[in-house]
Amino acid sequence: MTKTVDLAGEFRHALEACGEHATCELGNLLRELIGGTERVVGLHRLKSRVFRLDIADGIPSRAVVLKRLEPAVAQRNQLLVERWLPALGLEDRCARLLGVAAEARADCVWHVYEDLGDETLAVRPDPERVRAAVELAADLHTRASHHRVLPEVRRYSSSRGQQYFIENVRDAIDALDALAASGIETPRQYAGIPNRLRERLMALLADAPRRTRVAEKWGGPDTMVHGDLWPINIFVRATPNGPRARLVDWDRLAVGPFSYDLSTFLFRLPAASRPQVLEHYRNAVADAAWCLASPAELEMLFDTAERARYANTVIWPVKALLEERAEWGFPQLADIERWFIDLDSDG
Repeated sequence: MTKTVDLAGEFRHALEACGEHATCELGNLLRELIGGTERVVGLHRLKSRVFRLDIADGIPSRAVVLKRLEPAVAQRNQLLVERWLPALGLEDRCARLLGVAAEARADCVWHVYEDLGDETLAVRPDPERVRAAVELAADLHTRASHHRVLPEVRRYSSSRGQQYFIENVRDAIDALDALAASGIETPRQYAGIPNRLRERLMALLADAPRRTRVAEKWGGPDTMVHGDLWPINIFVRATPNGPRARLVDWDRLAVGPFSYDLSTFLFRLPAASRPQVLEHYRNAVADAAWCLASPAELEMLFDTAERARYANTVIWPVKALLEERAEWGFPQLADIERWFIDLDSDG
């Protein structure tokens, strides 16, 4: 949605038309940042709960990004920008946080970020830009491992290690068992999908000890992981010293093994390019005296991380089916089954 508004009164109505609640606190923050109330702006929805505000005049970037967050996520993201990344010497590797507007009732928090534009790595996956993203991931992982900020990151986030895999597989199995016991009838076009997913998950649970042994031997130290390292969350700009990457959307920031991030990134690239990208990561972390496992062990680590994510996605459509008979529940389970099949073929 694009709508021309002004902060004097129309902004609230434009945001509410997008299904959002415009708080007084957000309006006050924007007036402070922009320097007035009558400046004409354009409001664009970028994705759920995220908007771009184009400013007619006032601040250097000429645009800001508004993001509505749950209070706990907002607190973690603010700590990341203001404390954790600076402690790692990576303070310039994320979008600048320009301001925070917390709703008085503490139901939500709005963050206002600088706008990095639209040219993500997903839009322009040029080899030199991909290398810059890999180098940033390697820098984040090696600097954060054993760093003094890691206990604090762990305190405010979750784990993406082997226990994450096991817990998600078990929770997904329990969810599917509850669905089977609920009496909810599976539509004919989706017949058999819940049972087949359960069989897959039971096989994964049985294989957990083997995967755990590989993780314990080759998983490396815990570190800070971005948690959602898709190309769409990576911006790369040209500098006099070459391409320089920055990351956005740190909402799933966590503590875990490097393989959680790297698998996310690799599996979103063409299969033919992955060995070269992996080799570049291997060379980048070697500067910090990290020695990665062989391709076979790495493949197991990456596969485990990806299947943990898939198992997690099973839980939520089943929950929606049980609680509200959501129409999208069974189609989503069908999609997840296809993801598993594609992963099997990819391997």
